Amino acid sequence: MSSSMGIRAWALRRARHVVRQGGIIAYPTEAVYGLGCDPFDPDAVLRLLELKQRPVAKGLILIADRFQRLSPLLAPISNERQNVISASWPGPVTWVIPASSTAPSWLRGAHSSLAVRVTAHPVAAALCQALEMPLVSTSANLSRHPPARSALEVRIRCDNKVDYILHGDTGPQQQPTQIRDALSGRVLRT
Repeated sequence: MSSSMGIRAWALRRARHVVRQGGIIAYPTEAVYGLGCDPFDPDAVLRLLELKQRPVAKGLILIADRFQRLSPLLAPISNERQNVISASWPGPVTWVIPASSTAPSWLRGAHSSLAVRVTAHPVAAALCQALEMPLVSTSANLSRHPPARSALEVRIRCDNKVDYILHGDTGPQQQPTQIRDALSGRVLRT
């Protein structure tokens, strides 16, 4: 049986199981396939970073199906700035927001902030909803290499080191999501 989002319920259950067991999954997002894991499992996050050959200091992006899943990890910001951010979500804009004192260092990297997005991609959002938590979201590739845009490209680029691939179409964006600073509004990545 398919859900209204075109994803089979058993595939979503399998992805949820893999994440909860400390595994790494690949899944479609607004522009590319993402690699994800439980953001609160440091071993899973470090394994994902090793797979990507990405230093911990760079930090990671978290996605969620709604802001409430992200808010415990974030420090309060002004209502004005929160309204600007909320107006862009759900959608393909990642915001760098000051982190709360409880945000794990393996997610923040060398920063006092956290990059977060409320995704509009139906598969990614359904996955976060099924997990009942945010999900690490970094492009499915080795650092400084082109990101995967299909399940086949994930297999090729990640050398079969991903525990499960949740199939689906990526969104229409040609470039990874824009990243903006929440306090200044400055664009950090176009």
